[in-house]
Amino acid sequence: MLRTFSIRRKEVVTISPAVSVFKERWPGLFCKAQVLVEFRRITTISLEETFMLNLDRYTPRLLQLMLARGGTSGTRICPLLNTINEVQSIEKKRDILVCCLIEYLGENHEELFQDCQELERQTNQAMKVMVMHNPTAEQDPVIEGNKVLSGCGNRTTACMLLMGFIYALNLEYPRNLKYSFDVFQKLFLELDGTNPLKKVQTLKRKLME
Repeated sequence: MLRTFSIRRKEVVTISPAVSVFKERWPGLFCKAQVLVEFRRITTISLEETFMLNLDRYTPRLLQLMLARGGTSGTRICPLLNTINEVQSIEKKRDILVCCLIEYLGENHEELFQDCQELERQTNQAMKVMVMHNPTAEQDPVIEGNKVLSGCGNRTTACMLLMGFIYALNLEYPRNLKYSFDVFQKLFLELDGTNPLKKVQTLKRKLME
């Protein structure tokens, strides 16, 4: 994969192939380990470590801001936050926080996380996380109707890996979740942080208070 990196980048940047075509051409990229390595090749930073560390670093202040949130967003956040103290694992706490963050930004977390049966009925699946209600409760990323990874395990990891694919495949953010993905990029991954969207810039300022 290292030897063919320059070929892949040229294809992605100049041709912009459909995800299904790229997956057929480069099946080795479509596993967690290779996504992480590809992201490091492109950006020089560790995707998983940077994303999770910054999410955890901002968590205490994010919780304060979310608890104080009013209006429609606050109404949607409240039942999610009420469950955060009931879970034991840090992975589940992160999942709840990510859902609350999306709502805090005025977007709908259900636009990103969708039941697998609901997704199968849709024709426009630009960028989603497929939620499967089975014993393993996997949350798998879907791009352009193609499941790009299996066995992600939780929603936060799926979001992190979606960011990896965005860079690896040179993709745009889904418009209805632009603020959430801008936070993932510019606050959690600390990439291109000089030009955040106005709502993200406001959040960043509040996090630093």
